[in-house]
Amino acid sequence: KYFGEKVALYFTWLGWYTYLLTFAALAGLVTVVTGTTVFSSSQVSKEICDASTTFMCPLCDQNCSFWVLSDTCTYAKVTRVIDNEATVAFAMFMAVWATVFLELWKRKRASVVTRWNLYGWDEDEEELALQLINDLNHKPRQYQHSYFRSTIILILGLLLIMVMIGIAHMLVIYRAVATALLTQSEVALLSKHANTVAVVTGAVLHYITIVIMTKVNRHVALFLCKLEEPRTLSQQENSFAVKIFIFQFFTHFSSLIYVAFFLGRINGRPGEYVRIAGRWRLEECHPSGCITDLFIQMAIIMGLKQTISNIMEYLVPLISRQLRKRRKRSKESSTVLGEEEEAENPCKRQWLSNYELNEVNDFSLLNEYLEMAIQYSFTTIFVAAFPLAPLLALINNVIEIHMDAIKMMRLHRRMVPRKAKDIGIWLQVLEGIGILAVIGNGLVIAITSDFIPVQVYKYMYSPCKRDNSTGMDCSTGYINNSLSVFRIQDFEPHTKVLPEYKGHQIKEYRDYRNADDYTYTVQFWHIFAARLAFLILFEHVALCVKLIAAWYIPDVPRRVKNKILSNKHKNLLKELGWVMPWKVPG
Repeated sequence: KYFGEKVALYFTWLGWYTYLLTFAALAGLVTVVTGTTVFSSSQVSKEICDASTTFMCPLCDQNCSFWVLSDTCTYAKVTRVIDNEATVAFAMFMAVWATVFLELWKRKRASVVTRWNLYGWDEDEEELALQLINDLNHKPRQYQHSYFRSTIILILGLLLIMVMIGIAHMLVIYRAVATALLTQSEVALLSKHANTVAVVTGAVLHYITIVIMTKVNRHVALFLCKLEEPRTLSQQENSFAVKIFIFQFFTHFSSLIYVAFFLGRINGRPGEYVRIAGRWRLEECHPSGCITDLFIQMAIIMGLKQTISNIMEYLVPLISRQLRKRRKRSKESSTVLGEEEEAENPCKRQWLSNYELNEVNDFSLLNEYLEMAIQYSFTTIFVAAFPLAPLLALINNVIEIHMDAIKMMRLHRRMVPRKAKDIGIWLQVLEGIGILAVIGNGLVIAITSDFIPVQVYKYMYSPCKRDNSTGMDCSTGYINNSLSVFRIQDFEPHTKVLPEYKGHQIKEYRDYRNADDYTYTVQFWHIFAARLAFLILFEHVALCVKLIAAWYIPDVPRRVKNKILSNKHKNLLKELGWVMPWKVPG
């Protein structure tokens, strides 16, 4: 009644999203708890912890010694917490959850807008009516489409996306150079954990680029929106929403996509490393697994975004309001008596107090939707690598609901009340994210995690298959099987090798290559085929389940449908009463 239906619908959606996040958060918590049960009992972790005689290739070219595989024991145990069979079930659950959430929201929306008598409301007709009220000679703006403008907008949009991909490449270069420099540090702690420090600092830098690019993206999206010249205010909002979301999506996820699907897979092998400018080796995955890097990256970015961004979102308007109050007090000393008495009018006092708050614009509410859409992307797309994402989102949203209410009531001017019967283009955005979530989680399980290599080993190369042994864990021997042998004399000339290790055979972690010519083994191609088969199967099953869920849950509740039908019947009876009164009873 105060802010209008559009703002009320935002809080309705946010409350519904937060309520259903409870189930996703519980499922993620159960997944992590299930993983902790195998924290120390996992056969794969045990083999890593017992590999005290397995020497691994150096992680850098200079001043790096060989290291023992058992040094990564703790990290290996932590990795098993998120990289296990329960993660696959959780990823499938989240694909279904995303569909059920949107279908139930459609039902909730239908019930709410019916109660507000807005179910059949036409936004275009409302805008035309307002324009005619202001000017009876107003003529509606005709629909237009310019292929030239669309081409320019497409080219400029692609250029900005290429800039974001370039920034992601710069972060890759930073991590590679930082790893090389940190390994040569005289501080033992830094040199020992160079890879982890590079990943953590890279994630912090990624967050800083997100903060900077958010402002750039907003200006570019506004410029492209003006260039497009939308016909109505609602079309302008939809156009801006799509552009800013796409730009923000690439800003947030370009680096994560690299970490998830390219890190450790394009860096070559010992003796033939891929190098930046022919000098710095591309970084490798964390010794405990590639999924650990993605977990760290997501945890840092999501944590920083939900703490620092929310604090700044509240503090900036609060400080701005306090500064306005101080300026007002300084002006009051020179105010004449008549003006003071005039300001005592209760209505004027309310208007003045509202005017003294921070300004709002047509896109103020859109910014809140954008923030939640990005959070929804984090909660669904790479959730297989970070099962606690829904829990963090739930905690954030409980605070966010109250923070948004405080901002709108006490820190910002009242938005112009506007009607709305849905959340607009954001529903299509969320549906698109749901499809990306199926693809993203399927790729994370198939490519990033060790789930597929372990399963291939169990059913094709393990003692259970080879010796028909049933009294032992079928993953026994997996770690030794996943390491390839490398001869020290085959190192590149500028790689320094400690003299005491010459002549030894050193095993390279996480690769399947022949010992003589370093070509890929048959097992590598078996794993590759299994990854591809799993990806196709997972995505098809998940998409089929999504379609079935969408069909099974009606968009509009039966009660709402019957109410609309009853209203139509009554309206038709009234019309017939005027046209053919002799046919209408009574």
